[in-house]
Amino acid sequence: MCLIALAYQEHPQYPLVLAANRDEFFERPTAPAHWWPAAPHILAGRDLRAGGTWMGIARSGRFAALTNHRDLHHPPRTGPSRGLLVRDALNGPLDLHATQAYEGFNLLHGPVQALRYHTNVDGTDVPLLPGVHGLSNAVLNTPWPKVERAKAALRNALESPAAHLVEELFALLRDDARAADDQLPSTGLPLDMERAVSSVFIDTPGYGTRCSTVVLVDTNGAVQVEERTWPAGTRVCERFTVVG
Repeated sequence: MCLIALAYQEHPQYPLVLAANRDEFFERPTAPAHWWPAAPHILAGRDLRAGGTWMGIARSGRFAALTNHRDLHHPPRTGPSRGLLVRDALNGPLDLHATQAYEGFNLLHGPVQALRYHTNVDGTDVPLLPGVHGLSNAVLNTPWPKVERAKAALRNALESPAAHLVEELFALLRDDARAADDQLPSTGLPLDMERAVSSVFIDTPGYGTRCSTVVLVDTNGAVQVEERTWPAGTRVCERFTVVG
């Protein structure tokens, strides 16, 4: 994922309200969200090149979502695909010491009722505090313009009637407004690309938002997941109740 906005233990009906965009090169082969045949307890999309995923939820109530940490001022680190971390986190607790083998990332992980935030950039692994959070390609709640826009829109969406919440969240994820140059982060990208990826929804030749996903988990453990692929394509809607 490249943008995650979530309200954690903030809404009276839904302890988890999450809206996320996955940004990726259009040529990278991907399967939309589905119950994995070889791991039927996992609902997630799939990176068909490396076998991992960017976000998923399990029938046990485990959840995981990942964003890459972007800092091109430092040399890249060669390691396994970061999407494998999400797969592993959906199956059980991670070996956090082993995460240093991966290129920089941010990870939300754990049971829905006890989520944690982990980054291997500095080794942080802490409980996710109640509140509205935003995560892009820097550490949690770094005030990039797109993160601040998404968090503000999420707070507004939480005031909507429950029947309208899903569409409000998808509207949030379609925000294509770019940040002003004086608000852009400096991550090592060329200026024209830094501008292009400064919006919540990204649309450039060859790279952009591939799918948008909304996850709601209510106080009874009922889960609603809806994913919409872009450009117009597969729409996946799944509902189930956490067990275990």
